[in-house]
Amino acid sequence: MAVPSGQAVSLQDVIWNVPGPEGMTLRFRFLAPGIAPGGGVDFDTASADMQHLCDSFALPRIAAQGPHPEQVIISMSDVAVAFGEAAPEATQYFEAFRIEDGACIWEIY
Repeated sequence: MAVPSGQAVSLQDVIWNVPGPEGMTLRFRFLAPGIAPGGGVDFDTASADMQHLCDSFALPRIAAQGPHPEQVIISMSDVAVAFGEAAPEATQYFEAFRIEDGACIWEIY
């Protein structure tokens, strides 16, 4: 998938059946090897990529479905990690968004 940083990103999975603190939450989980130590993509750069993935990938998929989630979480991991499992060796980044007026609005996670 194309992201602003140019790093290679692929969809790992989408988790929709585990509620978050705000209620219904959609989690879009991506593999992003570039965030690994020495991979060249730092958190600030990955954060811009996550905003882009929410806007360009998650939003169109949410619009076609219902009901709408209270929160969207975009995550990146340098290696595949099973949802909910600890993986101290993995580099993982997370950003949370609310959907408002057809846009992803960043929230503190």
